[in-house]
Order: sequence, then structure tokens, then C-alpha cells
Amino acid sequence: MDNTRITDLAVVVANQSDIPRHVAVIMDGNGRWAKNRNLPRVAGHRKGVEHVRDMVTVCGEKGIKYLTLFAFSSENWRRPPQEVRLLMDLFLNALENEIIKLHKNKVRFRTIGDIERFGKKITDLIHQSETLTQNNDALTLTVAVNYGGRWDIARACAELAQRAVRGELDPKTIREENIEPFLSLAGYPEPDLFIRTGGEQRISNFLLWQLAYTEMYFTPVLWPDFDRAHFEQALVSYAGRQRRFGLTGEQIEAARHA
Repeated sequence: MDNTRITDLAVVVANQSDIPRHVAVIMDGNGRWAKNRNLPRVAGHRKGVEHVRDMVTVCGEKGIKYLTLFAFSSENWRRPPQEVRLLMDLFLNALENEIIKLHKNKVRFRTIGDIERFGKKITDLIHQSETLTQNNDALTLTVAVNYGGRWDIARACAELAQRAVRGELDPKTIREENIEPFLSLAGYPEPDLFIRTGGEQRISNFLLWQLAYTEMYFTPVLWPDFDRAHFEQALVSYAGRQRRFGLTGEQIEAARHA
């Protein structure tokens, strides 16, 4: 790595705020939360939606500009059909009930993933919600639905391949920066903090490219119990870390005092 590159990275890291710009979350544990209370699984999912509202509110208060939530993975279609239908109904109801509130609070709403599989009613409402809120700038709330990190990367590579076939791109010149504009979160800062609730310690095909240098925070707390206090614990953990991006601690400290 050349000295210019090292200096640039060190300055970027040294200027990092204790508050992340972008938080990504896998909201795990809804079903177990309901089972522990002898409730149907959908009760856990409904409770989980309430905590999305809380997290959006805290992000607004803390000045966090991007919140990306993993709501429904491409693998979730393997769940029992009845549960999938209930999840779709819950997603539709959440959109119908929450989008006006988000808009009033200047929240921009987006989805990433292959949404066409959800059917016309849901896809139309998604497009309407995205259009309504597209100019809001207080917080960008992105919901990943029918999303997979491998799908995301493969789709970007397919676009590059098409350009190469058309003679617009020499395959030998392809670098990381050529792939990034075709990923789902193009134009976003990469997540600074990744949170997974529910006790599992893996990223489960979520934002595989974008999480390369993200700080990870795993908690056994089930998502419906993950309240403001738990979120603030995650932020405290993040603030106590030194993000080096491959540099040494000495390089980062030197940049801080330059």
C-alpha cells in the first residue's frame, strides 16, 4: 500500500465519529420470543415491528443517517407457507400504516432485493412509498426484502458482463470500484456498525460486500426485547473501538494528532 493511500485512509478513520453514520441490523429472534410466551410466531413478528419504530426514532435523535434492516431474506421462502403469508401481510400492513409517519418525519424509505416475487399489491405500494419519500433527508431507512448478499454481487457482475459483451468495458480493467456502482446500496456509505440480535453470530448472506470493514455487534437479546437501552449499549461498544481498515493503531493516532 503506497504512502498516499495510507495517509488518506488514516485521515478517514481518524475523523470517524463515535456515532455511526450507517447501522445495519439483522432482526433475529421474533419466533423464539413468541414461543417463549406460548404465542403464535406472528405475534413475535408484530412485536418486532414496534421495535423498528423505536430504532428509527433513536437513529433520528442520535444523528444516524442510514439504517438498513434485514426483514426477509431470499432463504426465508423455505419457511412454512402459512408463516410466509403472514409475514407478507404484516409487511403490507406496516407499509400502509407507517409510511405517512415516516414521511412526516423526513425519513426516506427504500427497499433492496428482488421485490417482484411479492406480487403487484405489495410492489406497487413499495414503489409509491419510495416515490413519496425520495427527497427526505433526515434518515434513510432501507428494508432488505427477498434479498441475499450473493444475489446482490451476482447481479452487479451480470451488469458488468453485459457491458463487456457490448464492448463498453474491458474485462481486464475491472476493479472493485467498477462493481460497487451496481450493488444495491450504491451511493451509501458502507455500514459502520452491524447488529444481530437473537444470539446467532453470523451474517447470514446479508450485505456480504458492504460489511467487509464493518464493526460487528452480536447480542443474545431477542429482537422484540431489543429496546433503546440495548441499542445504546451497541453504540457504546462501537464508540470504544478503533477502526483501522488494515492500518496500525500508531498510524491512526498519528493522523488524529496531525
